[in-house]
Amino acid sequence: MKTIIAIIFTLSITTLSFGQDTVIDTTRRSATIEYKTSGNQTLFSPKAPILNQIAGAPKAFYTNYWEFGDGTYSKENNPIKVYKNTGDYEVRLWATNNYDTGKPPTTRPKKIRIDSADDTFQEQASMEEAIDLQRNREPMPEEEIVVILKYKNTKDYTTNGQLYLFYNETIYNDNNFQLTDTRTHHGETKIENDNLVYISKPKNNAFYASAETQNLRAYLSPQDSTERQNLPLTLEDAKANYKNASTLSFNNMQPNEERNVFYTLKTTPEMLKDTSAIISVRGIYIPDENYDNHNVKDMEMEIVTSHDPNKMSSNATFLNYRLVRFKAPKFKIRFQNNGEGPANTIRLETDIPDMFDKTSITVLDMYPKVKICPKYEVAYSCLDTTYTEKQAIFTFKNIYLPGSEQKNVKVYDSTKGFVQYNIKFGKDFHKQKTKSRTAIIFDKNDPIITNYSTTRFLPGISIGAKAGYNSFSDLDNSKSYFVGATLSPYKSYKWYWQVELLNSFHSYDGQSNFTNTLIENTPVGFPYYERKTTSKTYNNVDWELPVLARYNINNYIGLGAGLQGMFSLSEKSETTATTAYFEDEAGTFEVPNLETTTTNTTETSSFTNFRTGFLVEATAGFARIGPSIGARYVFNFKENYNYMQLYAIWKF
Repeated sequence: MKTIIAIIFTLSITTLSFGQDTVIDTTRRSATIEYKTSGNQTLFSPKAPILNQIAGAPKAFYTNYWEFGDGTYSKENNPIKVYKNTGDYEVRLWATNNYDTGKPPTTRPKKIRIDSADDTFQEQASMEEAIDLQRNREPMPEEEIVVILKYKNTKDYTTNGQLYLFYNETIYNDNNFQLTDTRTHHGETKIENDNLVYISKPKNNAFYASAETQNLRAYLSPQDSTERQNLPLTLEDAKANYKNASTLSFNNMQPNEERNVFYTLKTTPEMLKDTSAIISVRGIYIPDENYDNHNVKDMEMEIVTSHDPNKMSSNATFLNYRLVRFKAPKFKIRFQNNGEGPANTIRLETDIPDMFDKTSITVLDMYPKVKICPKYEVAYSCLDTTYTEKQAIFTFKNIYLPGSEQKNVKVYDSTKGFVQYNIKFGKDFHKQKTKSRTAIIFDKNDPIITNYSTTRFLPGISIGAKAGYNSFSDLDNSKSYFVGATLSPYKSYKWYWQVELLNSFHSYDGQSNFTNTLIENTPVGFPYYERKTTSKTYNNVDWELPVLARYNINNYIGLGAGLQGMFSLSEKSETTATTAYFEDEAGTFEVPNLETTTTNTTETSSFTNFRTGFLVEATAGFARIGPSIGARYVFNFKENYNYMQLYAIWKF
C-alpha cells in the first residue's frame, strides 16, 4: 500500500511539473573533507558533488589541492599524510572541476586531531632551485586561487631573510586580485612598512647595473652565482610593474631546509575578462638579510571562465601600436592527456594570424622538456615545428606523457604539457584585432579545439596639424585661410572617429544696396535724384568644430563624413554709406556744385553667427599616418554659406 501511494505521489509531482518553467538551482555546490587514520598514516579523500559535463569536451573530472595545516600540501586526489607531531591541525581542500559547466565547489576547513605521529619522518625534498611559485588552478573571475611560495636555504649556514610576493600588474587599470589570507607555519612575520630592507652595501656605495652580472664584491664571501645582486634595482622594477606586495621576514632557516607560504588570492569582479590573457605574480627571495644577493621567480597564469586544461593564451592582449614594431608577443598552448594510457605523439596545429611572421617563431619553453628536432628523422624525443600557409604545427615526437585516467598516476600535473613561443610581426601589418586557436591531437585521437587567443591594439592618440583654404562661391571677394589641429586614434586600420578645431581668418564683401529719391524743390533750379549707397565688408575670425567618421580604403586613400559647428569668435564689420546727386535716375550725370559725401562706421562682436552643416571629404597621401592632402565640401544648413575646403594635413 505504501509503495502504491509513493508511486501516485511521484506521478502527481511529475504531472504538475509539465508546462512549468524550469527552476534553476543557484545554490553553490560544496565539497567536504573525509579522512581516516591507520597507525601514523592519515588517508584523506574528498566528497565532491556530481559534475556537469561540458558538451563536446573530454570527460569531466576533479583535481584536488590539499593543505595539511603543518606547512605541507599535496595535489593528489587521495593523499596519505604522515604528521611529525601530534596535535590539532586545520586541513583545507580546493577541488577544481575540469570540463564542468559550473563553478568550483567550496570547502570549509576541517580541524582534525592527530594522536599518532612519526617525528623521524622526513618530507621528500622537491626543490631544485632556491625559490619556486605554484598555484592550485588558473584564476577565474570572482573565485579563489592559492599561490604557494616555496623557498629553500641553499647556504651551508642558518639564515634570516625576507620574502616578497608582488601582484596586480600596473599594465591593467583594475586590480585582478585581492589578498585575503596568508598562511605561514615557520614563524614568518609580516613587514608592515613599505621601505626597502636593509642590505649591506659595497664600500664604494655603487650597485651593479645588471641583474645578470656574476662579478662579486671583493670583500664578501662567495655567493651562489645564479643569484642576482642588485636588490634595490630588482625591488624598484617590481614596484614599477606591480601595484601591491606582501612582505614577510623569516628566521633560523637551517641548511637545505624547505618551507612553504600559502597565499589565498580572491579574484575581483573587475578582473580582466579576456580569457586568452596572461597575467603574472612575482616572488623575490632574500635568503640572507646581510647580503643583497636574492632570487626572483615570475609565475604566469591564464584567466579562465571554466577549468579546461587545454588552452591557448597570450601576453599580447592589449598592445600599443606605436611600440610593437620590433616586439615579439608571447603565446602559450597548454594541454593535458586525459586518456587511460600515455601519449607518444602530440600535435599542436596553431593558427597564425596574417600580421605575424611564421618563420620568426622561437620556442621559449616546453613540457615535456625535449630537444628541438633536427631536419632529419631521429629516434630520441624532440619537438618539431613545421608550417602551412595559415598554421604553425608543433609536434612532440617519441615522448611519454601519462594519461590522467592511467593506473598508478597520482599527480595530475604530470599529465599536463605546454609549448611557449614568441613571434615577430610581419613587414606590413595593420592595426587589427586577431584571434587564433589550436587543435590538439594526442596520437591518433580526434582533435581537441582550444579557446580563441586574441590580440588587440590600444586606440592610441594621433595629433594632426592641418592648414588650407576655404572657397565660398556664394560670397563676393571672399578670402579664407585656416590652421588647426585634429585628434584621432593612432593609425587606425579602417573606421575611426576624428575631431578637429580649425581657426580661420575670413574676409568678404556683403551685399551692396542703394536707393534713389527724387528731389523736386531744389536750390539748383531743377529736379535731381539723391542716391544713397550702402556696402559692408567683413573680417572674421571663425572657429570650425567638425566631428566626422573616416574610413581608410587603403594606406593612401581615405574618405570621411560628419557634422560640424561653426561660429565667429570675432566679427568686425565696416559699413560705408555714400550719398551722391544725379540729374537722371540712372546716375549718369552728377549734379554740379553738390558734393558726394561718404561716412564709415565699424561694429565688432564676439561669439556670433553660429552655423551647422554636413560635410564630406576625401584625402590622398599617407592615409593612416604622415602627410596627405584633402578636399572637403561643407553643406551648411544656413543658406548661401556652402564652401569647399582644400587642405594639407600631417598626422603624428
